[in-house]
Formats: sequence, structure tokens, C-alpha cells
Amino acid sequence: MLEGLRLVGFENLSAGILRTRLLAARHEFWSGSSAADEEVRALHDPLFFHQLGGFGALALTPDDTDAGYLLGVVSADRLAVVHALAVHPGHRRRGVGTALVERFARLAATAGARVLQAVVAPDDAPGVALGTRLGAHVAPSPEHAGPGADRLVLTRSLPLG
Repeated sequence: MLEGLRLVGFENLSAGILRTRLLAARHEFWSGSSAADEEVRALHDPLFFHQLGGFGALALTPDDTDAGYLLGVVSADRLAVVHALAVHPGHRRRGVGTALVERFARLAATAGARVLQAVVAPDDAPGVALGTRLGAHVAPSPEHAGPGADRLVLTRSLPLG
């Protein structure tokens, strides 16, 4: 599963270089996603790498290849939000996404978060499957992302497990 992979917090990496690297590989990381390229680019706002990077993490292989990453934030009302989660196709279905979410959930809980939440497109079967495996409640949110852009909100209490 995760043999040899290590999770590295964004605070230990160069924010600008990491963002550039992940954006350059976005077509691979987001392959299979229904999100348009401009939506994927928008998810990678510099704010999540510079100011909010302390909640982000990168999964690296033993040869320092990017296997997956998570961008997240804890709000003032103690909501831990998974903003973006991507796993490289060569590392999918091996527990990388689960490990990244669990790391984020632990960190968020230590920062006072009481609830973990993610928003996914209705056709994001892997995202829904991961959320339900982690015990999240799935609720429809019509027009969550604007007119005609329905989403599903995945929510569960913290701590995990």
C-alpha cells in the first residue's frame, strides 16, 4: 500500500516551486476528473501554498516523485475543509488519498477543528468512496458551485477513528 511513501507538510517545501510543479502536472493528477482545466487551476490558488500551506501535504515516493497531495484549511469556526485532493494515476487505489486525509484530520483536530468536510462533484465516485470509507455523511447541495453546478457535501466529526 504505502510502502516507501512519506508525507511531507507544505511548510517544509518551497511554496512557489511546489505550486508550479503541481500545476505543471495537473493533467496527470486530475485525469479522470470532470473538472475543467480552469477549475483545476483555480483550486491551486497561491494562498493555499503560501499563507495556508501549514495544512497541506505532499505524498512522495522513495525517489521523490510526487504521488499525491492535499490542500486544506481550518476555518475560524473549527471546520476542517479539504479544499483539493489529488493522487497521481500510478498511485491510485493504494491508500495515498486516505493517508493524506488522515494526516490532515489529525493536524486539524490538534488545531481545534471539530468537523471535517469536503465538497465533491456528484460524478466524483472516488471522492465519494473515500469519504464514505472514512465515515462521512454525504448530502446533496444543489447549485453549491453556482447555477446548474450541484455538489455533494461530505461531512464527519473529528477526530477520525
